[in-house]
Amino acid sequence: MEQKMIENQVLKVAEIELVYKTKVKASDRPKITCSNDAYKLLMETWDENKIEFIEQFKILLLNRGNRVLGIYENSTGGICGTVADIRLIFAAAFKSNAVNIMLCHNHPSSNLKPSRADDELTAKIAEAGRFLDIRVLDHLIVCKEGYYSYADEGVL
Repeated sequence: MEQKMIENQVLKVAEIELVYKTKVKASDRPKITCSNDAYKLLMETWDENKIEFIEQFKILLLNRGNRVLGIYENSTGGICGTVADIRLIFAAAFKSNAVNIMLCHNHPSSNLKPSRADDELTAKIAEAGRFLDIRVLDHLIVCKEGYYSYADEGVL
């Protein structure tokens, strides 16, 4: 009787599997050597109908050689903001086996000056990354005409 009860309980538990699959050879992945490389790649992939319309938060997932494993769109918000989910950021980093990440979001207003909320979020994610051994290399604020880099400005 007890064995049957245990079997029924096992059927109600989710199985977790960690798998990484890619069809792209490591040598074919774009390499990020500076903030401008990241900006160019992001602008090639950003939906031009959204960049000046709504705010989005994306993550560049990088391997140890700073080759791009993928771009993860963490959130899409409204005109004045979006909510980045730190747990999902690091879930994506773990799932892709990323060692480094670069944070990025756009300002639909094209004002590249970081807000206090931007500064606080950057510090919070960088701190979490230090704890998890996933390095936050930069946080870019982008618009069609340029970008602001926390790393280039010595803030990160």
